[in-house]
Amino acid sequence: MELFEVKQRLGIIGTSEAMNRAIEMALKVASTDLSVLITGESGVGKEYFPQIIHQNSPRKHNKYIAVNCGAIPEGTIDSELFGHERGSFTGATEARKGYFEEAGGGTIFLDEVAELPLSTQARLLRVLQSGEFLRVGSSEIRKTNVRVVAATNVDLTKAIADGRFREDLYYRLATVPINVPPLRQRKEDIHLLFRKFASDVAVSYKMPVITLDEGARRLLENYYWKGNVRQLKNVAEQISAIEEARVITEPILRKYLPAGGTDASPVVMGQRTDEYSDERELLYKILFDMRSDITDIKRMLLEVMSGGYTPHSAPAPTAQPSAEVYGLLQPHGSHYAPYADEPQDAIGEEVTDDEPARPLTKDDIQREAIVKALRKTGGKRKEAAKELFMSERTLYRKIKQLGIDEF
Repeated sequence: MELFEVKQRLGIIGTSEAMNRAIEMALKVASTDLSVLITGESGVGKEYFPQIIHQNSPRKHNKYIAVNCGAIPEGTIDSELFGHERGSFTGATEARKGYFEEAGGGTIFLDEVAELPLSTQARLLRVLQSGEFLRVGSSEIRKTNVRVVAATNVDLTKAIADGRFREDLYYRLATVPINVPPLRQRKEDIHLLFRKFASDVAVSYKMPVITLDEGARRLLENYYWKGNVRQLKNVAEQISAIEEARVITEPILRKYLPAGGTDASPVVMGQRTDEYSDERELLYKILFDMRSDITDIKRMLLEVMSGGYTPHSAPAPTAQPSAEVYGLLQPHGSHYAPYADEPQDAIGEEVTDDEPARPLTKDDIQREAIVKALRKTGGKRKEAAKELFMSERTLYRKIKQLGIDEF
């Protein structure tokens, strides 16, 4: 089925490449019986993906059952999923089929799968491995043929490390992982979604639809949206119902957006939010380091060009600027040592290489910032991660991705 038809059928709004890739992956895996694990933050729309998979699979004419694992009490979850026999516990007045039995031949969607108790995880693992299960209070092995799609907004690798989730179950569920992007990575979709939600309210309550002026639209698209699409819908509905003005300005919109550093505009130094995108965090860190040094660098450059510079006359910079600054400020045919531990007499030295310098890439800048943080913290990655305003797990991944192996 075409991507457009799928989005139209389920009411998925947006044109972002990241969301389209996730939908295309769901369509590709739909024809198989492989287990799928859908990950993503709360409010991004993970619930659409099991429907896409089921509706485009050979199982589409059989049952589709969605189960919110976090909403079922721990004492009854096994009975709900696998059924029970009469008299197996207080209140079990008759035998009952569980969801895995009811969904035979179809698809079962386990939302918030990370909330399952460890004992239930062991039962689920058996179903995934062999298709076998036991009703609560029974010793009779039963068989089922279901396709399992699970979803979570929890970092399962951390849950495994904390002993809250079985590693073997994780690999069974995540045969095919699909990550649904957060709203802040779908900037081109934010205004489209807002218009849709505002239009729905206007139609439902027979009122003129609200629109945004240019300033409000910029704020909307640059906001962090920690609650993702769910939060955006809430804001659109609130403004539509409360504001008398039908053209919404930036000051009006800002009243409905929680304060406290959740704006996606530049990060205030000292704040930390693990959910910022990795590259943006790193580049902001570099920019702040650059800003603290820029005055000294300009003065050094002027002294070098006038012949009045001596190594001991310049104060030590408080933070090391990125290589990009040196590339922008250096006069043709000269360079500056990028680290304090390099010989100072290299400053102002003539470069005799015939080959032009390779242009700096984003990876070069990120690598330099990470190396600098590691040097500053003596190779302690946990402290370096704090210095770079990112999670320790993200730092490990970046070190491997960028080939940093000297620490």
